[in-house]
Amino acid sequence: MDALSYWEHKHWLSGIDFAIVGSGIVGINCALALREKHPKAKIVIFEKGILPKGASTKNAGFSCFGSVSEMVLDLEKEGEEAVFSLVQKRFKGVALLRKTIGDQAMDYQQLGGHEVFLDRQSSLFENCAQQLSRVNTLLSPIFKGAPFELRPNSFQFKGVLPQYMSSSYEGQIDTGLMMKSLIHKAQEKNILIWNGVPVTHIEANAAKNLLKTPFFECEPATICLATNGFSQQFGIEEVLPARAQVLITKPIKNLAIKGVFHLDEGYYYFRNIDGRVLLGGGRNLDFKGEQTLSFDQTPQIQEALEKLLTDTILPHTPFEIEQRWSGIMGVGSSKQPLVKNIRHQLYAAVRLGGMGVALGAQLGHEMADLCS
Repeated sequence: MDALSYWEHKHWLSGIDFAIVGSGIVGINCALALREKHPKAKIVIFEKGILPKGASTKNAGFSCFGSVSEMVLDLEKEGEEAVFSLVQKRFKGVALLRKTIGDQAMDYQQLGGHEVFLDRQSSLFENCAQQLSRVNTLLSPIFKGAPFELRPNSFQFKGVLPQYMSSSYEGQIDTGLMMKSLIHKAQEKNILIWNGVPVTHIEANAAKNLLKTPFFECEPATICLATNGFSQQFGIEEVLPARAQVLITKPIKNLAIKGVFHLDEGYYYFRNIDGRVLLGGGRNLDFKGEQTLSFDQTPQIQEALEKLLTDTILPHTPFEIEQRWSGIMGVGSSKQPLVKNIRHQLYAAVRLGGMGVALGAQLGHEMADLCS
C-alpha cells in the first residue's frame, strides 16, 4: 500500500460522513437522498468496478412490477399483505426514479408488458387466469385500476398459447443512459465516486468504523452497503448471488416486437431496444451453477436463449447475435428486499431479487432515512 500525502488524507480521506459501498441504482439514490438531508456532509461512494459492477448497467431495462404467474406463486408462499407491500414498493420505486432524473434521461417508454405462456404451460395459464381477478382486486388500489388483462397473441410468437396476460403500466428504459444520468446528478451534488476502489474489509463497532481498500484505509462516520449480489462478502448471509445471462441481436429490419415480455414464470425475459431483441434468463436451467460471482456465460444457457429466439420469438425472421454478457443479482429465500441496520453505524439495502430498476431508488431512500 503506497503512502498517501498529507493533502490526500486531508481532502479525500478524512472527515467522511457517509461512505456508500456500490455505485449502482441503490447506492447513487442513497447518496442523493442523503445530500438532500445533509447539504454539507462529505459523501463518498466506493465502487470496485470501472463502471457499476453488479447488475445496474447490465440489466434488461424492464420497468415492471412482476408477472401474474410470479404473483400467484408469491400469494401462495407469502400471502396477500406481503405481495401488496412488495408491488407497492416497486411501483413507488419506478415513480421515484422517474421523478429523480426524468423520463428523457433514461429513455423511459411505457409500451406495456406481456406474460407469454408456452403451449405446454396450459395448466399454468389456466391457474393464472382463475386468479387474475384476485390479483387485480388486490393490486388495483396501487395502480388506480386493474393492472392486468388478457390480450391476444398479436406479436405472432410461435408455440405459445393464444392469449397473453398484459399490463399497460409496464415500461422500459435505457439502462446505460439511466446510470449515466444518475452518476452525473450525483457529481453535480458534490458526491465523490471512486471507481476501481474495492472495499475489502469493514469493521463497525462502538469505538469507530474502519473501511479498508487495497489502496488506503479510512474511518467514515457511517457506512451504507449497496452491494446486492456481493453482500455475503460483508457477512449478509440472507443474500445469494444469482447470475443473469443476456444476449442481444444485431438490428432487425422492421422489427414488430414492442414492449417487455415475461416467459416461463419470469425466468426468461425479452424486449425491443434500438431495433434489436434483447433476451435474458435461463437461470432455472442450473440454479446451483448460476449462484456465482463470475460474469462468464455458459453454453447450456446461451444455447437455450438462442433456441428460444429461433423457435418462439423470431420463428420467421433471420437474426444474428451481436453481444452476450452477464449481470449479478441478489436473491434470497424471500422476495422482500432487505433494508436494515446491521450493527452500530453500518447499514444495508440489498436483496433486490432481479427488480433493481423498480426497487433501487426506493431502497436507496429507505436506507438514507434509516441512517440519518
